[in-house]
Amino acid sequence: MAGLVEGKVMLVTGGGSGIGRATALKLAQEGATVMIGDYIQEGGERTVKMIKDGGGTASFIHADVSVADQVEAMVAKTVQTYGRIDGAFNNAGIEGRMATTVETSEENFDRTIAINLKGVWLCMKYEIPQMLKLGGGAIVNTASVAGLVGIERLPAYNASKHGVVGLTRTAALEYAQKNIRVNCVCPGAIRTPMTERIIDSGGMSEQDAVAAEPVGRWGKPEEIAQAVVWLLSDSASFVTGHPLTVDGGWVAR
Repeated sequence: MAGLVEGKVMLVTGGGSGIGRATALKLAQEGATVMIGDYIQEGGERTVKMIKDGGGTASFIHADVSVADQVEAMVAKTVQTYGRIDGAFNNAGIEGRMATTVETSEENFDRTIAINLKGVWLCMKYEIPQMLKLGGGAIVNTASVAGLVGIERLPAYNASKHGVVGLTRTAALEYAQKNIRVNCVCPGAIRTPMTERIIDSGGMSEQDAVAAEPVGRWGKPEEIAQAVVWLLSDSASFVTGHPLTVDGGWVAR
């Protein structure tokens, strides 16, 4: 039986760890060729090796998604290497430093917005023209439950993720009749290197994270990957402009 994304070329940013890596691996398992974009070369190359060890096809390109030239080059390299780009998971992001709205530094705010929000916009800016040439495509952006509800001491992160939801909806409407679907995924508390850093910094305890989840446990990166792969596949052909929560019931409270 063919995979959900058999024969498609997929670009995954932030693919060197966490949700990005899990999704890249799942895309490859479902038949896609995967280009991994990441700022951290070691992690990105490790993901490529994992895909190749599993019999898949993948490549890595170093890119900072907040820099337009690097994003343009990443998309161009994908097309140059594999001839096309059928879908993209614009996932690269940072948590920034936890602080109140008043205590947050301008530097932290600007950097968080630049990567989490501007980075998603830049990716779509260069991905969509390539998809138009093919007659269509699918994009999934990484938002968060923090893009749907407020979370204290993460003002820049909250603002960036709310922005991703709005940007996703806008692009979805603009290209709905061009056969390009644009959705976003809104993870809850997922055990990743990012959440580990937040715990290690004292910004959140494991108990608090679990308590926020009605299901009473952490989510797994692989559970987000399943949702992303479905949204990128033809199985979600009538879904666009949607912020899909994969959050253990977080925003249902």
